[in-house]
Amino acid sequence: MADTVQIMCPNLTCKKVLAVPETARGKTVRCKNCQTAIRVPEASAAKPAKRTA
Repeated sequence: MADTVQIMCPNLTCKKVLAVPETARGKTVRCKNCQTAIRVPEASAAKPAKRTA
């Protein structure tokens, strides 16, 4: 099974969590619930470490 990316619809009345394939990174997809166009973010090189105080 292919890896997926979870993104939240930016439409304030929708806010559905969508699971899109990794191959969609950098592309625009539509929310299946409200049809809002959403740009899937590119993969980051590395996640910054969380600081603990």
